[in-house]
Amino acid sequence: MPELTAPTFLLHSAWLEAHEEWGPGVHEDGFGLMASDEVDSPAGFAAWVARLAAQSNPAGPLEAPRLSCTYRWIVEDDRVLGGIALRHGLDIVSEIGHIGYGIRPSARRRGLGTWALGRMLDEARVLGLDRVLLICEKDNTASAKTIERHGGVLEGVGNTGSGAARRYWIRIQ
Repeated sequence: MPELTAPTFLLHSAWLEAHEEWGPGVHEDGFGLMASDEVDSPAGFAAWVARLAAQSNPAGPLEAPRLSCTYRWIVEDDRVLGGIALRHGLDIVSEIGHIGYGIRPSARRRGLGTWALGRMLDEARVLGLDRVLLICEKDNTASAKTIERHGGVLEGVGNTGSGAARRYWIRIQ
């Protein structure tokens, strides 16, 4: 049974295995990984996990345009299957959405994205959000279906720095 867990140094090897499966680059949505993060070494990984923990603390100081964000990893049997992030602040949400997620290729088509999104919508409700914005690439049919399963209403398709993207709103009840 999968679970959502806060990022932890204890899953360094498991996270690296998932990262390797995705291939080179910084494209694992939901992990908060930046090009400047060095995650291969134990020290670099620990620094990255510490940054994620600091961003997850709504009372902590943040550098602009960063915003507070709850990061969770999707873990099953000590394997990192994906990541999901709930952005709390308003600095850049209109550009990237409140929630971003990614599932490693070998774990796709199991409903993990749908499951994890449902759990993060619960967290958004606890934070007092009444609706959340999700953005996915225009041609990412799997992500669009995941968002629509949770009541996502398409606002439209627009251009982003990464190309055409769908913008969905989910009302939280």
